[in-house]
Order: sequence, then C-alpha cells, then structure tokens
Amino acid sequence: MAPNRKDRRTLSRKLRSDSRVGAALLNGLLTLVLLAANDILAGCSGRAIPSERAAREDLSLVASRYRPGDAKASLPNLTSESELGDYLRYAVFNNPKIEAAYFDWAASVERITTARSLPDPRVTFEADIESMISSTMPGLMTELPGPGKLRASGNVAAAGSNVRYFAFEEQLLRTAFAVKSAYYRLQLLEERVILQRETLALLGDLEELARQQNSAGRASLQDALRAQIEQDLLMTQLSNLEDARRTLVADLKAALGLGAGAADPPAPARFANSDGTPDREEILRIALERNPTIRRMAAEVQMAEASLDLARKAGIPDFSLGIEANFTSSPTMWTPTAGATLPIWRDKIAAEIAGAQAEKRAAEARLNEEQVQLATEFASMFFMYRESARNSKLLEERLVPRGKQLLQAARAAYASGTSGFLEVIAGYRQLLEFEMAQIEARNQRELALASLSLLISGVPPEGSPLRSNWEPSQAGDPGERSE
Repeated sequence: MAPNRKDRRTLSRKLRSDSRVGAALLNGLLTLVLLAANDILAGCSGRAIPSERAAREDLSLVASRYRPGDAKASLPNLTSESELGDYLRYAVFNNPKIEAAYFDWAASVERITTARSLPDPRVTFEADIESMISSTMPGLMTELPGPGKLRASGNVAAAGSNVRYFAFEEQLLRTAFAVKSAYYRLQLLEERVILQRETLALLGDLEELARQQNSAGRASLQDALRAQIEQDLLMTQLSNLEDARRTLVADLKAALGLGAGAADPPAPARFANSDGTPDREEILRIALERNPTIRRMAAEVQMAEASLDLARKAGIPDFSLGIEANFTSSPTMWTPTAGATLPIWRDKIAAEIAGAQAEKRAAEARLNEEQVQLATEFASMFFMYRESARNSKLLEERLVPRGKQLLQAARAAYASGTSGFLEVIAGYRQLLEFEMAQIEARNQRELALASLSLLISGVPPEGSPLRSNWEPSQAGDPGERSE
C-alpha cells in the first residue's frame, strides 16, 4: 500500500532531520581529524641534506657581517677627509643592487628546504549515507617520492643557491669598481682644475710680459691679445670642468646607493694613488681561481650536473601510502591503501635525461667561453696598465721637465727680443699638453688596476661581507692596495 500524504510528510521530515544530523556529525568528525593531524604534525620537520647545511652556514656567516641582527650594518660617516676605503664600505653595505642580490641568494637557500621536503600529507574523509549515515571513514594519505629523488632535487636547489651567491659577490665587486671609477675620475677632474688654474696664472704673467714688451717698443699689442685669447679659452675649459664635477658626484652618489632625494656625498679633498707593481702571472692565476663570473658559471655547471642526476631518477616509481578507519563499525575497521606510479613512458624519461645532458654541455661551453674571454680581458687590461705606467713615467721624468725648459727658454728669448710671442704660446701649449697627458696616464693606470683587482681577479674590498675574504698571505697581493 502506498503511503498517504501524512506518512510522506513524516518521512520527509525524518530524512531532513537525519541529513542535518549527518552533516553535523560529518563536520564534527572532520574537525576532530584535522585537529588531531595538526597536533601530530605541528612539530614535524624534515632532515637537512649536507648541501643545505653548508648553504645555511654560509648564509648565517654572511648575514652576521652584512645584516647583523637583520638590520643594516653601521655606515661610515663620509666627509671630505674620508679615504677610499670609507667610500667602498659605505657602498658595499648600502647599495640596493647588492642588497637585492643578497636577498635573492637568501631566498634561494630557503628553496633548498622546499625542494628536499616530502609533500604534505593529506587528510581524507569518506562516509556512506543512505537515509542516514551508516559509516564514517577518516584517513591520512601521503606521497613518497622514489628513493634518492628528494636528495637530488635538494642538490639542484643547493647548486642554484650557489649560483645566486656568486651573483651577489659579482654585484658587490662591480659596485666597488663603480665607486673606484667615480673616485679616480673625480681625482682626474680635480687635478685638471688645479692645472688649469696654474696655467691661467702663467698666462697672466705672459700677458704682463707682452705688455711690458709692447711698452718698450719691442712687441706689438697683438701679443697681449693672444695671451688674453688663450686665457679666455682656458677659462671656458675650466668652467666646463667645474660643471662636469656634478656628473661625477652623481655617479659616486649612485654607486654609494644614495637616492635622488638624498644629499650629495662629499667629494674627497685628498686622493690616494696605488703603490707597487702587480705580477702578471700571479694576477692571472688568482683571476682563474677567484673571478666571480667564472665561479658563477662553474656553479651553473654543477647545477646542470645535479639536474642530470635528478633526470636519471625519473624512471624510479613514486609511492603513496594511506590508511582509513571506520569508527562506526565495531570493532573499528582499518583500511590501509598503497599505490605506486608506473614510469612506463621511456621516451619521456629519455628526453628528460637528454635535455639535462644538453643543458650541462651548454653550461660547460659557456664556462669555457668565459674563461677565454677572461684571458682576453686580462691581456687588454694589463696592456692598458703597462702602457699608462710607461707613459706616466716618460711624461713625469722627461717630457714635462723638458716642456718647462722649452717654455722658459722661449720666454727668455722673447724678453730679450730674439724670439716672437708665438714661440712662447707654442711652448705653453706643449707644456700644457704634456701635463694633461701625465694626469690622464696616471688616471688610466688607476682604473686599469681597479679593473684587474676587482673585475678580473675578483679580490673584494677589505671588510666585505663574503663567505671568505681575500688575504694577501694566501697567494700574494694580486695588485695594488688603494687605501
């Protein structure tokens, strides 16, 4: 007999009530399972692999120097009396490019832990519901990568963090070179300004001499006018040099990591030049050992080797394990589950291995190319150093003294009426050319040494926050000490 309307309403209310009870019970059981799992897993942590421990030790060491207490290190107070070492330290600890490279490296170290960790376990829940809940089965499921895969994945991330570290070191050295470049170009400008002012005073004396000769009837007024023209030209050049100072100070400001709204850094009142003579073979040996670009590319080769090792493990199955419990049965019924992937697509595995091998060979080729390029840059820069050193010695010891003698002889001859004023002007221009060339040769020498020391040899400034600092006792001084 079919149920009447009243019976149907009663059955409908019962089903709705059972559904609400079932939903409440389901939510309650799921909450309890999640809370229990959270309590169980709250203290869980994976096991660090050796490369991860080494990377974290390096990060801790550098952080203690670069960001002690997670704050910027104290910066030197820059004044016009500050030495080059003060400017270098300020830039190393304040330049945002170095800071960005440092935190990129720090983030890559954290990714090692992510790469070598097991996947998060999953809480599961099943329930049989007909007119009412007949069974509830909470459970726990976890994935287990094949043997060696997690370690291999962590090694790939560790090699990647090593690449990031050398990028940080490379940026530090490039910033130090930018500081030295701005410093020595400011020195060049200041020495030019001093020379121009001394030459203006010399031209004033020559103009006075020409007027005396004109008053004595031994020369025309043209000689005084020629001296005035030379003074006007020199004053314009001096104004251009004064104007160029702003550009060089802006370059120094950028290298120091000072923003547009910050005050300009004080330009040095005194400049220090390098001493000694670098040893060619020693510099090249140190460059091949310490050059940051070479070491970064060598780290890329190691990363490619680690990726190849991981690719070779693609044929190892991954596993899954789980267990469910039916608490509504008596006794409680436990249902374990297990599974495994089947790496049957051999062409896919072979492609992964072949791709990793190709990436390794490409990294090795880039390393070889960079080593060739380094040797070329070293030869070019060492030639620039030797050329500028020879030119500086020639100008200082022979040409400038002879230029002064030539001008004095021309001036004496003009005063005695045995020579014209044009010979005096020619002598002045020759001396000025020699003195300018001497200043530029010294500047070229300093810039070449800075490049050899920082960009080629990879020797960091004193006190740099790196994994290991350069000690001259390790292999001899690769170049000059600038401080």
